[in-house]
Amino acid sequence: MNAQLLKNIAKYVTLSPEEIDLFHTFWMEKILLKGDYLLRNGEVSKSDNYVVKGALKAFYISDKGNEEILYFAIDDWWATDILSFQKQTPSIYNIQALEDTLLLQIHRDSFQEMLKRIPKLESYFRSILESYVGSLQQRIITTNSSNAEQNYIDFVEKYPTISAKVPQYLIASYLGVTPEFISRIRKRK
Repeated sequence: MNAQLLKNIAKYVTLSPEEIDLFHTFWMEKILLKGDYLLRNGEVSKSDNYVVKGALKAFYISDKGNEEILYFAIDDWWATDILSFQKQTPSIYNIQALEDTLLLQIHRDSFQEMLKRIPKLESYFRSILESYVGSLQQRIITTNSSNAEQNYIDFVEKYPTISAKVPQYLIASYLGVTPEFISRIRKRK
C-alpha cells in the first residue's frame, strides 16, 4: 500500500532500503466510506493523510449557510488541515469523502518521530508544502484577475481528473459561481 506514497516521495528524495523499512512502520491504512468525515469543524487534526484512492472535499459552512469548498483531494494527494495538525488547534473546516476512499495516515507524534529518524523526509514534506502554498497563491491571483468563465476553463484543463470525479455543483462552489453558470459554459463548449 505504501508503494504509491514511496513512488511520490522518490520524485524528491531517495530513501535507502533501511529507511523504507522504517518508513512503513509509521503509517496506518484508513478507509472512509462515501459521506464519512475525516475531520469536522472544531476537531483537532491528529493525522496527516495521503489519499491512495478516492476523493475528498474540504469545506466550511459560510455565515449564509452555504457550503464553501476550499480544496479537493484525489488519488496521490494529501488531505489535512495543516494549521490544526501543526498547532494542534481546532479545525475551522471539514473534510468529507466524496466516494469510498483509502488513506494512509500518520499520527502527529509519529510524524515528528519519522522526521527525526529519517531526516531527508524533511526535504520531501517541505517541497510538498511549498507546492501547496504556491497553488494557493495561484488560486488567489487567478480568482482575482480572471473572469469566472476563464477560471472554470483553467480548472478543467489543470485538473481533468477532479473535473471528471467531482459533481458540478461542488466545482461551482470551489470557483465561487453557480452550478447554472457552469452548465451554460458547458453547453457552449
